[in-house]
Amino acid sequence: MDVRITEWLHEKNPGLDGPIDTDEDLIEARLIDSMDFLEFIDLLEELSGTSIDLQDVTIDDFRTLGRVRERFLSTTG
Repeated sequence: MDVRITEWLHEKNPGLDGPIDTDEDLIEARLIDSMDFLEFIDLLEELSGTSIDLQDVTIDDFRTLGRVRERFLSTTG
C-alpha cells in the first residue's frame, strides 16, 4: 500500500493511532468523510497517474485500503 495514503489518513485523523488494517471500513470508521472525499480522489489520481471518473466507480471502491489498492493502484485494476 502506498504509504502516502496512510499518511494522509493519519493527517486527516490526528487521534488515529497505529496502523490501519487493509480491511478496515474507512467510511464506517469515519476516516474519510464527505468533506475530504474529493481530496482523497485527487491523491489517488496523483498516485495512480490516471484520472478517476466518478461515473465509473462506487463508494465501495473507496471503502477499504485493500479495495483502493486493487481498484486504483494495481496494474490490473
